[in-house]
Amino acid sequence: MGDVILVTGGTGLVGKGIQYVIETEPEGSRFGKKPGEKWIFASSSEADLRDAAQTKKLFEKYKPTHVIHLAAIVGGLFANMRAKSTFLRDNLLINDNVLHTSYETNVKKVISCLSTCVYPDKVTYPLDETKIHLGPPHESNFGYAHAKRLVDVQNHAYKEQYGCNFTSAIPTNVFGPYDNYDLEDAHVIPALIHKCYLAKKNNRPFIVGGSGKPLRQFIYSRDLAKQFIWMLREYNDVEPVILSVGENEEVTIKEVADAIVKAVGFQGEYKFDPSRPDGQFRKPASNEKLLKLMGGFQFTPFEKALDESVKWFLDNYNTARVGKRAAS
Repeated sequence: MGDVILVTGGTGLVGKGIQYVIETEPEGSRFGKKPGEKWIFASSSEADLRDAAQTKKLFEKYKPTHVIHLAAIVGGLFANMRAKSTFLRDNLLINDNVLHTSYETNVKKVISCLSTCVYPDKVTYPLDETKIHLGPPHESNFGYAHAKRLVDVQNHAYKEQYGCNFTSAIPTNVFGPYDNYDLEDAHVIPALIHKCYLAKKNNRPFIVGGSGKPLRQFIYSRDLAKQFIWMLREYNDVEPVILSVGENEEVTIKEVADAIVKAVGFQGEYKFDPSRPDGQFRKPASNEKLLKLMGGFQFTPFEKALDESVKWFLDNYNTARVGKRAAS
């Protein structure tokens, strides 16, 4: 019998990226589906992973041999600031249930998805895999950040006590089809895509908050998907791996906005609002470990990835996660 790979949070941005790669790469290739392999992309409607009984039921139903654990309770900056206890507790429950059920059902391997918010607020850059526990995370989202950080602790504990093959991935800023475009809590790229679309539709100016100067590393969800599949197949160490483009691939928020204006075909007034805060100027992460272990990787050029993401949004606007303000 072939392997059964359960992807929790399988209908979100990264899960949909993995599904796309598995379905489009040649069968038997490095990133394609293996003969006899079965992939399950589970959504929150199928099981509330905060509940141990529902988690066990999901595992009993599919009997996974491997798990890619993407499910999390997430929110924007203000939601994280308002509800630190909720984000901490909900994510602790999800992670504990998934990892402990994986241990109890003899799952061969679990890869959990972390976030760069696990890193200390005060840290030397670039970020790398050795710096996670060097100090407390940023005050603004310490509930969510600590819950994610503890996955690394759990992985080590399960390995030491039971010999489990549990590890984790730390992506930088992910974007792509099936993103969250809700202007209340979307990340920068989907928020700007949605804002630019509405500006064009309503013949209004496209105004981007801040100076446009901060730099960020963005990874296309379909590139990230390939790296998760690589980890599933080839990486067997408990220590996490940063999944990202290189530091030399940082782009400014202005470059992001310029590319969105071009992809959307927006020809109206377009400007920046420097009275709005910029946030951190840059927080580079090193992908040296990834490239060394993977033997190099061909990233999708940023503008091409952005074009594909904008096209998906425009083609799927009626069913995309656009939130309450979509009609404005």
